[in-house]
Amino acid sequence: MSNIDLIIEERAANIGNFMVGRLLPFRQKRAVGPFVFIDHMGPAKLSDLQNLDVLPHPHIGLSTLTFLFEGAIMHRDSVGSAIEIQPGAVNWMTAGSGVVHSERTPERLRHSSKNLHGLQIWVALPKHLEEIEPSFTHIAQEQIPVWEENGLQIRLIAGEAFGRKSPVPVHSPLYFIEIKNKAATKVPLGKELYGESALYVLEGSITDEGNTYGTKQILVSQNAKLCEFEMSENSTVYIFGGEPFPEERFIYWNFVSSSKERLDKAKQDWANQTFPKIDGETEFTPLPQPKF
Repeated sequence: MSNIDLIIEERAANIGNFMVGRLLPFRQKRAVGPFVFIDHMGPAKLSDLQNLDVLPHPHIGLSTLTFLFEGAIMHRDSVGSAIEIQPGAVNWMTAGSGVVHSERTPERLRHSSKNLHGLQIWVALPKHLEEIEPSFTHIAQEQIPVWEENGLQIRLIAGEAFGRKSPVPVHSPLYFIEIKNKAATKVPLGKELYGESALYVLEGSITDEGNTYGTKQILVSQNAKLCEFEMSENSTVYIFGGEPFPEERFIYWNFVSSSKERLDKAKQDWANQTFPKIDGETEFTPLPQPKF
């Protein structure tokens, strides 16, 4: 990125019944702009006996963004939403004061083989919006801005950049951008970016100042305004970032807040099952017990 400050390797973690690559947070970098958590799900091949079943679990103080490359996930939440997300669409759920949701393989796919591949992202809310009412928005693939420029296909999944704006209802200045190419191409992005910025290589590789970086790496820029790199042919990268918050964000399990006391209250509320419920769901994910 012409000014790389940190290279973060993808790390394995468990979700449901398959592995994901955990990209953020990292000990040396807890957030990039308002982005505080990113999981790379899959690619996973599930048999007719395997299904994704992430049981009802709570969130506070953040928005979640789900973006699939392959497969489908049935999302249900305590706001009353029940929608299947498919590749290219965006599920944007704002937890605010507290929401509960589940993520499962859709019923139509539960008895057949299937693939699942995508990104799940947490975006922290500004301090004055951490306790807003929960909400959910589904943005169809055809609503996301996509265009070609200098041999690149660019998709503005969320936020604002390139003089364009995604319809995803974000709550602070940010960007989440997909860039694909066919031929090797130089990508000067500095004038389009602001705040903090990072790049994730999904396919192919990029070259920066003579160094080549492949898949499963996040590159964190020291200065977004100097972001420039070369993509090898048939590559796909994701650029994310934005304006950081002045206050630190604390994370415990699925909770994000600028207040440790608020995290403690969320833990107690979930332990006492006083969070809102999801219609039709009777199971739930227990509060993790401290490790000693």
